[in-house]
Amino acid sequence: MSAADPAAGDLIAVVGATGTGKSDLGIAIAERLRASGRDAEVVNADAMQLYRGMDVGTAKLTEAERRGIPHHQLDVLDVTDEASVAAYQRDARADVAAIQERGGVAVLVGGSGLYVSAVLFDLAFPGTDPELRARLERDHDELGPGILLERLRTLDAAAAATIDARNPRRLIRALEIASRSEVVTPSLPSAPRAWRPARILHLHRERQQLVAGLHERAARMFADGLVDEVRALREQGLEQGRTARAAIGYSQALDVLRGDATVEQAVEATGVATRKYARRQVSWFRRYADAEVLDVTGADRTELAAVARRIVP
Repeated sequence: MSAADPAAGDLIAVVGATGTGKSDLGIAIAERLRASGRDAEVVNADAMQLYRGMDVGTAKLTEAERRGIPHHQLDVLDVTDEASVAAYQRDARADVAAIQERGGVAVLVGGSGLYVSAVLFDLAFPGTDPELRARLERDHDELGPGILLERLRTLDAAAAATIDARNPRRLIRALEIASRSEVVTPSLPSAPRAWRPARILHLHRERQQLVAGLHERAARMFADGLVDEVRALREQGLEQGRTARAAIGYSQALDVLRGDATVEQAVEATGVATRKYARRQVSWFRRYADAEVLDVTGADRTELAAVARRIVP
């Protein structure tokens, strides 16, 4: 089958909330495919894993943990860069197409809902308008988020109803989009059209286990050296990066370094923020009507390998 006519098995997406085992299952699937004689490569769909040096707090697989499987869209941005879903869509799709053209299977792995959807579905994203963005940033600093939210309600009531006005970057971006004339799709429509055939695997863990695991994950990140990682990234300009500095765990570690929080307080705040984010992820991926839901409650790395054997017999 030619790359111009890919089958669903040529693109496998492993999606789900934080802490469901996506990275481990993605590796296991790629290894199974290679064992069966097909090449397979992973394409990252976690927005924060795009950043070089953001490893501990994003649970990025080490080189050893990747077990020789090529990975794309990892470590492609500096912490001072602003992540763009439009740029990611262009680059990640190019990676998928190149893998398929080589006769391989692209395994898309991640939990950043809009980034995953940007690859899987026909979603359009506008470019940026630097002058408009700078003006909106000044207005936010001088007038506050309430004024910008009112403007957004006037231009796009649906976007205003779902935006987190406490997140300046997202509020400003939403207003930038709404202020321009292009017809865009900044969120997932009820019946999205597929970009290419894909098999979507949605990992699910029971809420009680997921919540407990997320607090343990937060504590482990700090125990594994997140504050030291952030200290080094701070020297590289982390606090000047609008996207990277707001990442869960990283903003809390910055509070520790500034003396605004203890490590214990940062762990608790990170756990709370991660749980809120996981709820949004669950809600987002629940809308993937054609996804295969895999219950991985209680599954460890060994059991996820068994799941991969069912996916790739």
